[in-house]
Amino acid sequence: MLKFVKNHMESITGIEIYPLISLLIFFIFFVLLFLWVATAKKDYIKTVSQIPLENQNDTTL
Repeated sequence: MLKFVKNHMESITGIEIYPLISLLIFFIFFVLLFLWVATAKKDYIKTVSQIPLENQNDTTL
């Protein structure tokens, strides 16, 4: 089955650019995410980390 898909994909012109585009999107996303985490203020990180603990007793079933 992989042989069928590979032969079909080779017949499409310009398809070799899509893996490069997806790699660039993946790489850029994680670089930006790393930069955001590295530059985030410590107070903001502490506040956000406490959010799940604030409403422990307020859950109603």
